[in-house]
Amino acid sequence: MTQLDWIVLLATLATIIIYGVWKSRGQKDINDFLLGSREAKWWLVGLSVMATQASAITFLSTPGQAYSDGMRFVQFYFGLPLAMIVICIVFIPRYYKLNVFTAYEYLESTFDLKSRTLASILFLIQRGLGAGITIYAPSIILSTLLGWNLNLTCLLIGSMVIIYTVSGGTKAVSQTHKLQMLVIMVGMFIAFFLLLEYLPGDWSLGEALTIAGSQGRMNVIDLSFDFNERYTFWSGITGGFFLALAYFGTDQSQVQRYLSGKSIRESRMGLMFNGLLKIPLQFFILFVGVLVFIFYQTHRAPVFFNENELELVQNSNLAPALENLESTYTDLIDSRATIQNQLVQAKRNNQDLSTYSNQLQDLLNQENLLRDSVKAIIAQVSPTAETNDRDYVFLHFIINHLPKGLVGLLLAMILSAAMSSTASELNALASTTTVDIYKRSFRRQESQRHYMLSSKWFTLMWGLIAILFALFGTLAENLIQFVNIVGSIFYGVILGMFLMAFFAKTVRGTALFIAALLAQLSVILLFLVSNIGYLWFNVIGCLLVIVFSYLIQIFLPPKNSAQ
Repeated sequence: MTQLDWIVLLATLATIIIYGVWKSRGQKDINDFLLGSREAKWWLVGLSVMATQASAITFLSTPGQAYSDGMRFVQFYFGLPLAMIVICIVFIPRYYKLNVFTAYEYLESTFDLKSRTLASILFLIQRGLGAGITIYAPSIILSTLLGWNLNLTCLLIGSMVIIYTVSGGTKAVSQTHKLQMLVIMVGMFIAFFLLLEYLPGDWSLGEALTIAGSQGRMNVIDLSFDFNERYTFWSGITGGFFLALAYFGTDQSQVQRYLSGKSIRESRMGLMFNGLLKIPLQFFILFVGVLVFIFYQTHRAPVFFNENELELVQNSNLAPALENLESTYTDLIDSRATIQNQLVQAKRNNQDLSTYSNQLQDLLNQENLLRDSVKAIIAQVSPTAETNDRDYVFLHFIINHLPKGLVGLLLAMILSAAMSSTASELNALASTTTVDIYKRSFRRQESQRHYMLSSKWFTLMWGLIAILFALFGTLAENLIQFVNIVGSIFYGVILGMFLMAFFAKTVRGTALFIAALLAQLSVILLFLVSNIGYLWFNVIGCLLVIVFSYLIQIFLPPKNSAQ
C-alpha cells in the first residue's frame, strides 16, 4: 500500500467513528441507548437493516463464491422478499403493540419466562459466535495478504466498533450505517467499472460473458430437487424464506434496527426497501465476482490466491513439485487463451460454440485438479494452513490491480462492512443481555439510567468476547457459507418458537420449552451426521418445534389439573 492508500483508509474510518459518536450524543436512558428514541425514518431503517446483513464477509466472500461457483448463490436470497412481507404483516404489529425492547419479550407475554430465556440464550450463542466471525474473517485475510499482524488487526476492527457502539448505542449504529453503506457502494461500483475497463480491447461484454458462461459461471437458476445441493431455486425459496423469516423476524440484531423506526409504517417501509433491493444488490456483487473471473481469464491468476502460503512451499523441500505444477498451469493458460479466441471468433460468425465451450470446460476441470494438487502440497508443508482460497480472490485483485488511492478506498469498504455488521451484533447482544437476562431475572427495580449504563457495560463485554473469539478462531469453508451455516443451525428453532407464539392457541410454555430443546438437539445431530444442504435446517428446525410442541402438549396434564 502507498502513502495515499493509507491516508484514504485512515481518513475514511476516522470520519465514520467521529460521525457516529457526534450524532449519538446526549443520551439519557435505556430507550435512547437501545432504540435510539424511536426516531429513525424508513430510509435509515432500510439502510441499517441492509448494512447489518452486509458484513465484510459479504464483500470478501461473495465475489470469490462467484469466481469459484458462478451466479447460482443468488438463489439463496429468493425467499427474502416473501419473508419481508410476512414480517411486515405478522411480526412488526405485535412487537409495536407490546412496545418491546427485544423480540424475546414477546415469548414471555404469550408463554412463560423459560421460553423467553431459552430463545434469548440461543440467540446469544449463535450471534455471539457470529460477532467473533465478522471480526476474525476480514482480519485473517487482510493480515495474510497485507502482512499485518493478525491479532492487531482483530483488535483494530473490534476496538473501532466498541468505541462508537458503547458511546452511542443504537443511534450511533444507525447513523454510521449511512456512511458505511455509502463507502461500500462507492467501492463496489469503482471495482465494477474498472473490471469493465480491464476487458480485453477486442472483446465486448457479451463475448466476455459467453466465455464465463461456457465455464458455468453464468448459471443462475437450478430447478433440480436435490436435497444435498446447497443452492437451488427450491432451497432458496423455502429454506431461504425460513432463514430470512427467522433472521429478520427474530434475530435481535435486525429486530432492533426496525424497532427504532418512528412508527409501524416507517419500520415496514424500511424492511420492504431492503426486500426490494437485496436480490439486485447480491446479484451485482456476484456479477462483480464473475467479472473478476473474466479478468483472470486474460491475466495470469496465481495458482493459489493466498500467495503467502505458496512462499512457504517455495522455501521447502517440495518446491520442485510446485514448480512442475506451475509449469503445467502455464501450459493450461496458453491453451485456454487460444480456445477463448476461437470461441469469440465463432460467436462473431454466428457459428456453433459447443465444441469450444466443452474444451474450455475440460481445461477448467484440469485446472481445478491442478489447484487441488497445489493445496495438497501446501497442506503437507503447513498442516494448519487454510487451503480454501476463494475468500482471497477479490482482495488479491484489489491489492494487485487497482490504482493508487483506490486500494485504500476498497480496503476502507471492507473494514466499514466489518464494522457495520459487528456494531449491530454487539448492540443486539447487549440489548438481549440487559433486557431479557439481567433486568428480567436479576435486577428488576433499578433506574432507567442504571439499565442504560448496564447496556454500555454489556456492549463492552460482548465486544471483548468477540475479539477474544476472533483471536483464537479458525476458519471453516467459505466464510459467507460458514456464517449462514451457523445461523441455519439455530434460526429454525427460534422461528418455530415465535410461530407458535403467534398462532398456537392450545400449546403452553412447558410443551414449547421441551419441544425447542429437542428440536435444537435434533438439528445439531442432523448437521453432524448428514449431508443435507444447510438451508433446509431452517425448515427442519421450525417444523420440529411445531410438531414436538403439539405432541408433548398431548401428554402434559390439562391446564386446570396442573394448577
